[in-house]
Order: sequence, then C-alpha cells, then structure tokens
Amino acid sequence: ASSDYLPHSEKLFLSWVVNFLKSLSPLVGQVGFPVDKYQELSAARDDFALKLKTAVEPSTRTPVAVRAKNDARALLERCTRKAVAEYLANNHLLDDPGRVSLGLPPRKTTRSPAPTPTTAPGFSINPLAGRRLEARFHARGKEGERRQAKPFGVHGAEIAWAILDAPPASHVDLVHSTFGTRSPYIFQFDFPDAGKRLYCCLRWENTRGEKGPWSEIQSAIIP
Repeated sequence: ASSDYLPHSEKLFLSWVVNFLKSLSPLVGQVGFPVDKYQELSAARDDFALKLKTAVEPSTRTPVAVRAKNDARALLERCTRKAVAEYLANNHLLDDPGRVSLGLPPRKTTRSPAPTPTTAPGFSINPLAGRRLEARFHARGKEGERRQAKPFGVHGAEIAWAILDAPPASHVDLVHSTFGTRSPYIFQFDFPDAGKRLYCCLRWENTRGEKGPWSEIQSAIIP
C-alpha cells in the first residue's frame, strides 16, 4: 500500500492527470492556480499521451519511442508534483471535496506522531569506483527483508563507522558517525585508505530524533 497519490501504471497515471486537469479547470480562478502552469501541465499531458500511444503500438514501438515516452512521463510527473506542492497542498481555498475531486488526499486534521523505531535497518556495503563504498539500506519486514528505503516516520539512518585493523567488539568502537536520509549513502575515501577495511552499522532515527536499535556490524575493503 502506498500513500502516493499518483498511480504507478502509465495508463492509470495518464487517466489520473486527465481527471486532475479536468477537475482543476473550473477551480483555477477560485484557488489561485496560475493559468500558465495549467497550460504547461496540459501540454505535458498531451505530449505524454501521444508518446505513450506511439510506444505501445506494435507498429511504432521502438527503443527510441520507449525512451521518449519515459522522458515525457518523467517530465509530466515532475511538473504535476511541483504544481501540487506549490499551489494546492497547503492552499486554504481548496476544501476537502475539492481535493478529492482532483485525486488528492484530504487534508489531515490531526498529525500522527512518528513511532519510535523498533527494528534495525537491513543494509549492504558495496564497492564503487574511485575509493568509494556505498551503504545501501532498507527496512526489514516481518516476513524478511523488504526493499522499502525507510519505515514509516523515519527521517533517516545514523551510520557509525571506523577504519580498523581488527573487528570491533561493538558499535562503541565505531568512533565516527554520519547520517543518511536516502539510500544509498556514499563513503568517499582518500588514497592512503585504499585497501583498508571499513566497519559500520546503522540505526534508524525518526522525525522526532528518537533512535532505534543498532544493526549488526558489517565490513568491506575500501577499493
């Protein structure tokens, strides 16, 4: 389940945008939505609709057509999210029935507190070119590791790390600390560190600054 208001399917996404613009048209003057932004979104919708049709028709489907369709969707989605965030998300002139008609969630009257994290992140450390390592982290589900970047209410992951000659006894020996709000987090090292071993572990931190338990310690050789 996702709280995102935009559908993932391309056909459903296009249908959502068509309804959004149709419902927004009579509201433009009432809620202060700029006419030029509405026209920009309409043009991006038409461009995506045309390129989607070209990309799915067997007679016109080519790698170039598919790339053009993907680029058109990305542009339309980016413009839509930006317009919603700037002109509609916190617009007091737009009531809840109006939001629902646009395909947007109603305004929350109460804010749910972010829960304290109770699980540790799952993560892996992978080598990259140029003396870099990436820590790719994700949430753990009850049925195993789920590839969600972060659990609900989590702001990011605190990363404790150190370059050591021997495995640490616990996270206390990892004397450096950094913070990653998005996965992956990229470590960049200097030339003298190449060939040494990095040890690190992670824990979640929610939007209120409350921290969860530490993960297991993992290690990797710095390229």
